[in-house]
Amino acid sequence: MGEDIVKSSDNPDAQRQFRTALSMFATGVAVITAPRKNRPPIGITVASFNSVSLDPPLILFSVDRRNLSLPDLSAVGTYAVNVLDEAQQDVSNRFAKANTDKWADMPGVPNERADVVLLPNSLATFECESYAQYDGGDHVIFVGRVNKYQSRSEGRPLVFFGGRYHTLNGAHQPSA
Repeated sequence: MGEDIVKSSDNPDAQRQFRTALSMFATGVAVITAPRKNRPPIGITVASFNSVSLDPPLILFSVDRRNLSLPDLSAVGTYAVNVLDEAQQDVSNRFAKANTDKWADMPGVPNERADVVLLPNSLATFECESYAQYDGGDHVIFVGRVNKYQSRSEGRPLVFFGGRYHTLNGAHQPSA
């Protein structure tokens, strides 16, 4: 039933096929933000956000090694994870692009300590301090310790599935 994994160096289509298979797992979309001295803040769209631990409160996300903001993000001590609402597809697209002025006409809201930048209208935000970084092949895995978080009780997440954005249909069902 499953397909054998073939190294992409052995088969030029293998990486594309693997990516297509991975896209069958629906994910939420988040933007990682962090301040930079004398430059616009970092802003990176990710679909790899996940919880790790409740005690201590840890989250993780991964960033492609080719991302131009990776060196700056690797060096910062604090950052925020902004979980996007379904109405924020334009925000996701803005921060997914390289070599553009991502912050043009985009309000970022510094927290009271000005050590993270929060995006308005996010479904949830997590203010984190850097906890660990790990090699993840062609990505770097970031683990953050959550110092503060907030969420809205209404709204629905922006979802990425099959290489496209989707929205949730139907009423919100509380978990058991």
